[in-house]
Amino acid sequence: MSESEHESEEQLAQQLAEELRRLRIEDVLIQTLITISSIGYRRLGLTEDTRDDRDLQQAKLAIDTMTALTPVLEDVVPEELIRDFNQSVAALQLAYAQAAGEGADGEG
Repeated sequence: MSESEHESEEQLAQQLAEELRRLRIEDVLIQTLITISSIGYRRLGLTEDTRDDRDLQQAKLAIDTMTALTPVLEDVVPEELIRDFNQSVAALQLAYAQAAGEGADGEG
């Protein structure tokens, strides 16, 4: 490894360490909940594009995870964000009931 490559790696490590210093747990949780919600909707397989991705166990896990994590954020993020997450959970629950009610042909 050349000296230039070593310096570049060292600089990258310092930048990563600085980003980690600035990162807040609530930021990670918010991004995690957004990702879980998106994956949960996809796993419901309610559209033609997502039908092959249907996995109701994964969708239920997404709902349960969001239900568990959202209250943890109540004291550290804006109320509107909590309301949005709670609305996402409710929409996921409703869509889950719809998907489960479509019959056992998808998964069950």
